Amino acid sequence: MRRILLPIHRYVGLALVPFLILLGLTGSIIAYDAELERAISPQLFASSRPGDSPLDLAALAQRADTLMPEARLAYIILRPDTAIARMRPRSHASGLSQQIDFDQLFLDPFTGAELGRRREGDLSQGLINLIPFIYGLHRDLAAGSTGVLILGVTSLVWTADCFLALYLTLPLTLVGFWRRRFRSWRVKRSDNSFRLNFDLHRAGSLWSWPLLVVFAWSGVMMNLTSSYDVVTGSLFDYQPSWKVIASGSLHPNQNPRMGWSEAERVGARIMSEQAALRGFAVGRPNSLGYVPSLGMYSYGAASGLDVRGRSSDTSIWFDGDSGELRWRFFPTGEHTGNTISSWIWALHFGDVADSLPYRLLVFLLGLWVVGLSVTGVAIWQLKRSARKNQRVRGIR
Repeated sequence: MRRILLPIHRYVGLALVPFLILLGLTGSIIAYDAELERAISPQLFASSRPGDSPLDLAALAQRADTLMPEARLAYIILRPDTAIARMRPRSHASGLSQQIDFDQLFLDPFTGAELGRRREGDLSQGLINLIPFIYGLHRDLAAGSTGVLILGVTSLVWTADCFLALYLTLPLTLVGFWRRRFRSWRVKRSDNSFRLNFDLHRAGSLWSWPLLVVFAWSGVMMNLTSSYDVVTGSLFDYQPSWKVIASGSLHPNQNPRMGWSEAERVGARIMSEQAALRGFAVGRPNSLGYVPSLGMYSYGAASGLDVRGRSSDTSIWFDGDSGELRWRFFPTGEHTGNTISSWIWALHFGDVADSLPYRLLVFLLGLWVVGLSVTGVAIWQLKRSARKNQRVRGIR
């Protein structure tokens, strides 16, 4: 079995190396994306003054619509030092869409003043898009749906290879099993480059194995959703969002009866009702959006159900005409599979209750993945050179 699996691990690993190096480096960078954005593009962020409080989500949404009449607001996210409005081209009666040069509008959350605009990830607009471009490389190779599929398959193969690699670290015999097993976790000092690279690769993989599996499998969750849903649904009580949305009586609606102000009031009311019903605390509202293809508003707020610290996943969705609750998403506390997924998501983004030590660990893990990839290539190259030298000596 080992004779079969070892070559599979070797060549699968070599095929994964370019992707793992790219994902490791970009992942380390975006572990601190917010801080880097503030350093590179400080104009996109506001400074609060004593006594300042942010405007309502509806007021910021209306401001975004006023500043970009040629576009339509999809959603707005409120952060402590900026409000980010995601803009979409406005559709005309003819069915054609207005062309727009920007899809993100930054507003001062305290005054509603415009801070800046950009087309996310477009490097032609300068350094203002450097971090979004790096994020795009990490998310989908900056190649849209094709990149999503490539990284989804890569993540699935990587997940399987993690378990294959774990099996290959097991001792060949049960005689002295635990002594040999503990030896696998150590890196011995050696002048032999092959021995050193092998120990670094094996021990490094073992010490980081749990997190490597989390990051590999989270890539499947984000990029190969159908496969993730099948596996998670077969093991746990799990409710994928697409299934919930598709099961509702939805109707596309470009012009809902409710405007932003009423939508915010309805969203806040429904969220408070759900909190009282489910027994969780509701914090600051942080997102408001409308999806014409579903005919639904979304309203998000920080809550006691959140796993993440910098971002909240607690949200409710309701009909744009009637205000009837259509769907709720609670990151924890309802379905085991969804709770696990929320934790996997938070672990991937280095956002477990905004823990700074864990974010540092994510940063280091990205570099660790690069190191494991390099040692894997070094092992293959050294073995290849050794085999070539043996053949040469045999000819002589």
